[in-house]
Amino acid sequence: MKIKTSVAALSVLSVLSFGAFAAEAINAEQAQNRQSIGAVSVNAIGSSPTEMHEMLNKKAEEHGASAYQITEARSGDNWHATAELYK
Repeated sequence: MKIKTSVAALSVLSVLSFGAFAAEAINAEQAQNRQSIGAVSVNAIGSSPTEMHEMLNKKAEEHGASAYQITEARSGDNWHATAELYK
């Protein structure tokens, strides 16, 4: 249940901060129409959901992705998130 809550929170933050980032956070339906170019993961200690979103966005941009979908997120003292990257 914690994972679903974290993914939902990160998705909402993605929508709210859409204009601030070059890579776009997308949902599963939008991902179906795009070509996957790999996946990235980020980890941090004592990080916020916003910081994790920014870290995923940075990695997506570094890999040349125009969009990403968060596929896993865990919260607590040690944060972890994984995202699929798309052209």
